[in-house]
Amino acid sequence: MAAPSTGRRRSAGRRGGLLGSPKRAGNGCDGRIRLLRFLFIVFLVLVGGKAVALASSSQDLTQLAQEQQLQEVTLPAPRGSILDREGAELAVGKPQQTVYADPHLLQDPSAAADELCDALQINRRRDRREVEKTLVAGKKQNKWFAYVARKVDPDLARAALELDLPGVGSHVEEKRTYPLKGTAAQVVGYAGMDNIGGFGIELAYEEELSGEAGSETVVRDPAGNSLKTVAQVAPKPGKNVYLTLDREIQYYAEGVLEETVRHATAKAATAIVMDPRTGEVLCMANIFRQGFHGFGKDTEARKNRAVEDAPEPGSIFKLVTISGALADGTVKPSTTFSVPWKVQVADRQIHDSHYHATMDYSVREIMQHSSNVGAYRIAKEMGKDGLYRWVKAFGFGEKTGIEFPVESEGIVHPVKEWSGSSIGNIPMGQGVAATAIQMASAFSTVAYNGWQVKPRLVAQVGTEVYDTVEKHRVIPAKVARQVRDMLRLAVEEGTGETAKIPGYDVAGKTGTAEIALTDRPGYAKGVYTSSFIGMVPADRPRLVVLVTVESTPMFGAEAAAPAFKEITSFALQHLEIAP
Repeated sequence: MAAPSTGRRRSAGRRGGLLGSPKRAGNGCDGRIRLLRFLFIVFLVLVGGKAVALASSSQDLTQLAQEQQLQEVTLPAPRGSILDREGAELAVGKPQQTVYADPHLLQDPSAAADELCDALQINRRRDRREVEKTLVAGKKQNKWFAYVARKVDPDLARAALELDLPGVGSHVEEKRTYPLKGTAAQVVGYAGMDNIGGFGIELAYEEELSGEAGSETVVRDPAGNSLKTVAQVAPKPGKNVYLTLDREIQYYAEGVLEETVRHATAKAATAIVMDPRTGEVLCMANIFRQGFHGFGKDTEARKNRAVEDAPEPGSIFKLVTISGALADGTVKPSTTFSVPWKVQVADRQIHDSHYHATMDYSVREIMQHSSNVGAYRIAKEMGKDGLYRWVKAFGFGEKTGIEFPVESEGIVHPVKEWSGSSIGNIPMGQGVAATAIQMASAFSTVAYNGWQVKPRLVAQVGTEVYDTVEKHRVIPAKVARQVRDMLRLAVEEGTGETAKIPGYDVAGKTGTAEIALTDRPGYAKGVYTSSFIGMVPADRPRLVVLVTVESTPMFGAEAAAPAFKEITSFALQHLEIAP
């Protein structure tokens, strides 16, 4: 009985073992399912990440494609011209072609540079190397734009495009040209490669001349070729600027000054022709050594000496001393002074240009003979404050306001800074500094019956005419007439005889000023700033003409007066001013 019972238990145990096997199999299946799920999730993550990356890459590629296809190009505005009073061109824009390249599209930038230079006739080795350097560097840096040659002849640009190099194109760009070459160059100034005014009227009226640039959006193919323009804003051309200059008088005066500089072995010469009634400057000529050498490193050649330089004026300044004394009532034309050849004033001697015995000179004769001692005698009667007041009344020590970007105000020291000898130096034009345009303005005051008119270089900008005459009275008309009579006598019988013009009464004054040393006190020996300034016709002047010759061994009557005569004679005939 016991044995059968045991066997059933073993049988039951085996069944129990068999029933436990499916449980172990189920556990293994679950693990495999979990692994599959994990791998599937990883797969989804990878696929999703790739999709995001592709989407981002697609956006970058789309943007890159758009950049390759669409390009905005600036359209420079045509620069306004600079013209003389009659419309003759002094500065004008000439359409040229600028050649450019997309360096990243060039397979061999060195070879391309060689071909382009040949087509553009760029022959200088240095210039060819520069083109190659630009294209090679642009290729390495993956640049999309580089200049090959700017503002070249259209035929040369066409030859470059016919090479059919990928990414090479051209566009119109204006080149500034000066049809009269160096004529009035220091007044007109210049505009650089980017057509931006760098000096003179080009700089002073940059905003008016430059206009407003436009733009256009262009579709290009992968090779960089233009397919079509999808948007455009037209540029606004700059305004024309008309000057008061007369090109005929300007050209003639510069020729006379060139000859004067050679004849007088001078450093430079300046001439101004001005209408005293309107302030219009008909000529402002500058010659440095022999002729105009272009705007380069030599800043002396480009300087407009008529408004920038302020030398000591010399005896032409006696006009201010005598006009002021007459206006104050300190003297009359007939007032007489005892005038020796020389006189001691503080620490220096004042003397006349030539020896003479002590003379009784009237104010009229002091002007006629250009007596330095006589001018001192008159100024001494005026007193320091009186003399200073009239120097300032004529505008010295201040800018005239002429339309030029650079103007010197000259030098006029206040009375408290005067030395003991200043009352002797200043009346004869030493110890003060004045520009040529300031002196022309002072003489114009006497020419225009005591009215001082603001000098003008610009007559019109665009359609706006600048015809306003700014004037104020300085001396009474009676005094102006008295001084003109004295100046006429100085030409007829005095130091200015070499300035006589047949058929015309000329009223004028010579000047010979010593040149102050820049490295130490004192004056240079044997060289002068020589000048002559006059008005014609003397009774009712239509012109005031000044000539200054710098660093010459000659006096004003020898160096400047003959040049005044030539320039004035031409201007009178050209303007048809009757004798």
